[in-house]
Amino acid sequence: MIKEILKNISDRKTKVGIVGLGYVGLPLAKEFVKAGFNTVGFDVDHEKISLLRKSQTYIKHIPAQVIKDMNSTGLFSCTDDFSKSSGCDAVIICVPTPLTHQREPDMSYIVSTAESLAPYVRRGQLFSLESTTYPGTTREVLKPILESKTKLKAGKDFHLAFSPEREDPNNKDYSTSTIPKVVGADDKDSLAFAKALYDCIICRTIPVSSAATAEATKLVENIFRSVNIAMVNELKMIFTKMGIDIWEVVDAAKTKPFGYMPFYPGPGLGGHCIPIDPFYLTWKAREFECPTRFIELAGEINTNMPYYVMTRTLEAMNEKGMSLKNSKVLLVGLAYKKNVDDLRESPSFRLWRLLEEKGAKVEYYDPFCPLVPKTREYPEYSGKKSASLKGKKYDLAIIATAHDSVDHSVFAKIAKVVVDTRNAVKGRNVVKA
Repeated sequence: MIKEILKNISDRKTKVGIVGLGYVGLPLAKEFVKAGFNTVGFDVDHEKISLLRKSQTYIKHIPAQVIKDMNSTGLFSCTDDFSKSSGCDAVIICVPTPLTHQREPDMSYIVSTAESLAPYVRRGQLFSLESTTYPGTTREVLKPILESKTKLKAGKDFHLAFSPEREDPNNKDYSTSTIPKVVGADDKDSLAFAKALYDCIICRTIPVSSAATAEATKLVENIFRSVNIAMVNELKMIFTKMGIDIWEVVDAAKTKPFGYMPFYPGPGLGGHCIPIDPFYLTWKAREFECPTRFIELAGEINTNMPYYVMTRTLEAMNEKGMSLKNSKVLLVGLAYKKNVDDLRESPSFRLWRLLEEKGAKVEYYDPFCPLVPKTREYPEYSGKKSASLKGKKYDLAIIATAHDSVDHSVFAKIAKVVVDTRNAVKGRNVVKA
């Protein structure tokens, strides 16, 4: 059977289903369509389905023209009807894996997706999970659910793999197809199926010995970033007390051509991966009675950065004889990083709430995010609009995200005090935080 599967992939006869049409799934669908595969997108969000069918976009760095081009090929369709997954030869799962309020893995999206697919599993299909998660999820969570509605068994009747996403939204140097991709499975035929499929759209695939190894690989990548960002955030607090500019230090240190990689401080961590994924491993490690002190300390430092920004803000206003209560505050940048419209886990929302708890009157400015969508953690800000700066004056501006297209010198002119967490502007009234 595997020879026939590989030939169908080579001949572009394999039909691909992608569950979850967000920042990971939609770019993946684009690449499969571009490579000549009949591709079906699945999502429970009816608004996304409607927009895609109209050749409209909801992700800023994926223009509407890209969606129009996908639709014009006749190879792309999208639906919320999971029964159509039975017609797909390969189903790739790209759904969120957030944390609960107790900072434990929230498997609900993977579980609900698997339960929606399970009645339609058929012989010879491949299911590949891309959602970042703890080692063992594919085998312990996804596999038994997919096997639950039929007598088919993973590794024997259908194929199962894990291939972690490596998306970096709006990265001009790397895209979905040019980032090498790790692929892992627990049997050789599943690995061969998954590798052959991804080989058609990715510059290079890296096969590993098991799904759990692939799951662990993604966690290592994100824990590496989390720990190093925590280190530079801690150094920022130390050097600030010493009167030393951390950004100048990092820029000087990065001139060393070996043994150093620059990381920059900020107001906290954002995005779906780095603030969340390390805690997936700390949770799983408890099962093996293994301490994860280093990872947890990094998480603690990064999680507390919005509170450090608030402390610096209060100090700066006190020096000016100002009170935060009833002050007009402009929060600059709502996206979790520059040049994207991605709001997932953005520390700007935490700052917004902390400012309001202190009695401040807060507006935000972000040309990439003109309207706040509904979010799980901060529903009270849904529908808020980015401020118009024309004729505006503020007591305080906090630069939380520094988009390249924004002239940040403006904020030093329209605000009495500027708290800059991104080294974006200079001025007498600017305080680094």
